Amino acid sequence: MIKSLTRAALAVTASLLSGAALAQSGDISEIDANRQFVVDLGVGAMLKPRYESADSYLVYPFPIIAVGRFYLPGLGQVVDGRRKNGIFVYPSFNFIGERDPDDSSDLTGTDKVDWALELGLGGGFRTQYFRAFGELRQGFNGHHGQVGRLGLDGIVYPAEKWEVSFGPRADFASQDYMETYFGVTNQEAANSGGNLTAFDPGAGFKSVGLAARASYDWNDDVRLHLQGGYDRLIGDAADSPIAKNGSENQFSVGLGVTYRFAFDIFK
Repeated sequence: MIKSLTRAALAVTASLLSGAALAQSGDISEIDANRQFVVDLGVGAMLKPRYESADSYLVYPFPIIAVGRFYLPGLGQVVDGRRKNGIFVYPSFNFIGERDPDDSSDLTGTDKVDWALELGLGGGFRTQYFRAFGELRQGFNGHHGQVGRLGLDGIVYPAEKWEVSFGPRADFASQDYMETYFGVTNQEAANSGGNLTAFDPGAGFKSVGLAARASYDWNDDVRLHLQGGYDRLIGDAADSPIAKNGSENQFSVGLGVTYRFAFDIFK
């Protein structure tokens, strides 16, 4: 149980870290506006599937990182939370914990998948009430494919200190990723005892869904967050025997709190 929680917590960390850069908190105080870096760091707990396409859920701890300002010498502020209009760029990264056949009887016969690190960039355009973004990452270790996400958000401010964003999401992946997490080799099919059939997925969109987040400014530094999401596997991801044994519908809900740090590195 502890081993599964650890692997899953790292996987959840990935998704939160990759998307958290978009959860900019809006206006930065006059004091923080003179700093090169403004970063919100925090912790939370989330209910998510045990692994992608699983039909069982666990509550996992996870860290939250939201970038308010990010300075690079020669480029200046590539992310600036004071701006409610314009283009933004941010680092995108993800960590997927190892997947073990012992995680579920649905995985009987499959090989263990090592942990994977994904590194890349994200960017988009936002106004006070709208945000569009895209992300692209390269995988290392557990898989060596490419993954990405496209998203649109409407942003509303229902009351003072509240910010709510919501909108559609679409995730895509290369063939290497799809083969790693949704493919079934002939040997794995034979080892499964009839639980799985051989399957060779291709690249393409693997899920579509909706995401929402509500944030409340407790004070100038502390922020509370409630977020949730729904993703439905599509294409070859949904056709995979692993997904058919599990679930095409993936839900998540989480709570978290962050504290704002402002500092300089380059003088």
